[in-house]
Amino acid sequence: MLIYLLAFVGGVLTILSPCILPVLPFVFARADQPFRRSGLPLLAGMALTFSLVAIAAAFGGHWVVRLNQGGRYAAMVIFLVLGITLLFPALAEALTRPLVRAGSRLQGGPATEAGVGKSLVLGISTGLLWAPCAGPILGLILTGAAIQGPGVRSSLLLLSFACGAATSLGVALLAGSKVFSLLKRSLSFEAWIRRGLGVAVILGVVTIALGWDTALLTKFSFVNTAKAETHLVAALRPAQPRLLPVNSATSEPALPDQGPMPELEGAAAWLNSRPVSSKSLRGKVVLIDFWTYSCINCLRALPYVEGWAAKYKDAGLVVIGVHTPEFAFEKERANVEKAVGDLKVTYPVAIDSDYKIWQAFHNEYWPAHYFIDGKGRIRYHHFGEGEYAESEHVIQELLKENGVKSLSGDVIHVAGNGAEAAPDNGDARSMETYIGYHRAQNYASAEPIAKDSRKTYSLLPRLSLNQWGLAGSWKVGSESAVLEAPSGKIAFRFHARDLHLVLGPSKSGKPIRFMVRLDGTPPGADHGGDTDATGAGTVQGHRLYQLIRQKGPVEDRTFEIEFLDPGVQAFAFTFG
Repeated sequence: MLIYLLAFVGGVLTILSPCILPVLPFVFARADQPFRRSGLPLLAGMALTFSLVAIAAAFGGHWVVRLNQGGRYAAMVIFLVLGITLLFPALAEALTRPLVRAGSRLQGGPATEAGVGKSLVLGISTGLLWAPCAGPILGLILTGAAIQGPGVRSSLLLLSFACGAATSLGVALLAGSKVFSLLKRSLSFEAWIRRGLGVAVILGVVTIALGWDTALLTKFSFVNTAKAETHLVAALRPAQPRLLPVNSATSEPALPDQGPMPELEGAAAWLNSRPVSSKSLRGKVVLIDFWTYSCINCLRALPYVEGWAAKYKDAGLVVIGVHTPEFAFEKERANVEKAVGDLKVTYPVAIDSDYKIWQAFHNEYWPAHYFIDGKGRIRYHHFGEGEYAESEHVIQELLKENGVKSLSGDVIHVAGNGAEAAPDNGDARSMETYIGYHRAQNYASAEPIAKDSRKTYSLLPRLSLNQWGLAGSWKVGSESAVLEAPSGKIAFRFHARDLHLVLGPSKSGKPIRFMVRLDGTPPGADHGGDTDATGAGTVQGHRLYQLIRQKGPVEDRTFEIEFLDPGVQAFAFTFG
């Protein structure tokens, strides 16, 4: 139930997003109508449409994105007409008379009452405009839905999110009704109030049409909803099971039984081993590591997993990596094989490109570690980075249960290099940020993103913290942005020790040169593992590139990368 509460609260928070501001005049424009016949149908239409658009976005693919964009255009036309009718009541009466009569016939009431049908249509339009204005929680739901495919659970999560958004919209509608009534009683300026709302609606349409709702308004945001939602995700994430002391009197196990280990079927291929089955692992202590090679969190956990594999191999521990991709390029076997070789992973790795093993474990995280005892039962799991000593103590406990003697309680100490080095969590204020429009946040170029089409962008003179932008000719897709001409740039205002960027060359595989700048100058000693002191580097494959590692104090810095050759694919920023 917690995940549904999380989705609902995430929907409630959406009303505080900057791009919702232009939609609110449409809500207040209906504030003087009866709630049952006006507000309620508007909310129902909004929630239903929001859910359908979100479900379609998760399951429908590229053509749905096109459909959604067309729906936004239709919605803007509807609201433009609404704004004009607020300015000219006679025109409003002429245009809405058939709709009001239809609503009245449906309700069995007189034609003079507020039209249910009109409110429902306006609610549908509101849902189309509201759908793209979501934060990390909806992004998490959509990602999970896209990964796991259509299902009742994903649909209910999206409906919970939509109900949360409708709830906050209803509160705004009721509050607007009180304000509207007060103004009418105290001022007798109803006509001017309606005209003012009409102007606000028209300005809202212009704002959305020009893309200011996601660009200009972001600069004046008074609430950081992304940060609030991120904290909410962390707070409501399922609690980790803890290592319990052994009760020597009853010989109870130290770790609870979490069910049988699922079958390891459906992998596209296996590396470093022949296919492994759950049956063949019986009698062994097993660690399953879900990872993907462009994930910075997975890379930083990898030295510990490799260390455990080496230390406890002779004691009967079997480590199996399950490589489940996040981006399309990670589905290609050749890319995974190269990454496994470069990272010196020697234990068996299942290429889970179709998410078969992921779904069998009902997994939702990278990285995710599942610990299985000699009887084939899951006894512990851990999501994300950290708590490595506790995880190693679990391995030791399960090996002892399996009959291994003389194991010490010492734990390994590793020092990863490059992207595998431990993060500086004490002073990191920037979070993972996607460049593809499907999950993009805090985008702040002078021009709005043109989805799936080539467009020339320009950087703003100054970015606020965690804003990013494009310059040059780019084609922004749902997952990545592709540079169409030389000398394209990406800038990011960040606060963290390390900055990484997931990049890849074009289909031809031709290397792409780039130059990095930090606050307008070469990075010098602050260069990352994939750049030199002058900021020069080359994109030679699809992977995560470490571009900045600061040696001095961490503070707000402006990162800029210029690609000297066309064809680069840019996917996501990560920090540490």
